[in-house]
Amino acid sequence: MADTAAKSPRVLAQIPAGVWTLGFVSLFMDVSSEMVHGLLPVYLVGVLGASALAVGAIEGVAESTALITRIFSGAISDWLGRRKLLAGLGYGLAAIVKPVFPLANSVGWVVGARFVDRIGKGIRGAPRDALLADIAPENLRGASFGLRQALDTVGAFLGPALAIALMLASRDNFRLVFWWAVVPGVISVALLVLFVREPAAAAREKAVKFPLAPSELKRLGPRFWLISGVAAIFTLARFSEAFLILRARSLGLGEAYAPGVLVVMNLVYALAAYPAGALSDRVGRRGVFLAGIALLIASDLALAFAPSLVGVAAGLVLWGLHMGFTQGLLSALVADTAPADLRGTGFGALNLVTGLATLAASLIAGELWDRIGPPATFMSGAALALVSLAGVGLAWRFFGRAEA
Repeated sequence: MADTAAKSPRVLAQIPAGVWTLGFVSLFMDVSSEMVHGLLPVYLVGVLGASALAVGAIEGVAESTALITRIFSGAISDWLGRRKLLAGLGYGLAAIVKPVFPLANSVGWVVGARFVDRIGKGIRGAPRDALLADIAPENLRGASFGLRQALDTVGAFLGPALAIALMLASRDNFRLVFWWAVVPGVISVALLVLFVREPAAAAREKAVKFPLAPSELKRLGPRFWLISGVAAIFTLARFSEAFLILRARSLGLGEAYAPGVLVVMNLVYALAAYPAGALSDRVGRRGVFLAGIALLIASDLALAFAPSLVGVAAGLVLWGLHMGFTQGLLSALVADTAPADLRGTGFGALNLVTGLATLAASLIAGELWDRIGPPATFMSGAALALVSLAGVGLAWRFFGRAEA
């Protein structure tokens, strides 16, 4: 551990400036988005008079839109050979639509803004990750994706924290908070446009004729598709973090402190993501990813049998650790296994598969919660995580280490 700590600053110094900038682009956009999204359900119901059913429908449509968009944006970035263009379009849409939230005087305007915002998220994800893979040195991919994920997650807990502080300071002035959310969104786009340079090798004319053609998808190779399958099973075990909040509430956490659940989890996630990625560059992806799955199993068991909020806190820490050990590594594995000219398609496919698995996991978790109870939800998560643990073992057994 001492050796790893000693080498960490040197590894950080070797990570290209473009990777750092993409990390801060993610950080500022997450701050902007979470300042709005953390308050939006309450705003819709309490200020605009929407029903809980309407809120659920809005979120369902928004997330489904993002899922559908992901696969196409990645493929288009391969077809054009220009990642930054697509990433910039996605971040730009999210920034441009932010002023609609404070200006909206009806549910319809909010629905439209949320729809465009999620389209922007769907467009930017795969091209951004493919651009990062193009920029990052092969021997620093794990560290590079871990760093971006860490900075992204910092934004995920800074956004809600800033929203809470502004709400307290302004005596619950939703529109004021939404206006402030415009600022980090603009900063995010400016950083991408002004300070991220696309490698010349990536900026090529129509490198792939049609990335979604069966012949091109076949080129992704069996290792990529096996990794995607394992990721889908693993994601089925990692349902929506809303259930972490519900578990804490079931053991007595007050409503005012509910956002603290995500703050704690995301703080641990942010602290773990970069070290885990850097470690995977040195010792291999397999061991670190297996450790991440084991942490998820431990988290599920802790949350299933937690007798009090202390047990929930332990489960949250373990959940954040498992996110840090796995999410950046999945991106690094795509970069390791997908051909360079199909990385956008690869990231899009992985995002689509894991996004659909997350939706399915949340439906299953909700059904188990209502019919049997909270422990059953987390026990089923642990069981599915065990299945994915076996899947990872098979992946490496038949195809060797997934690092390219």
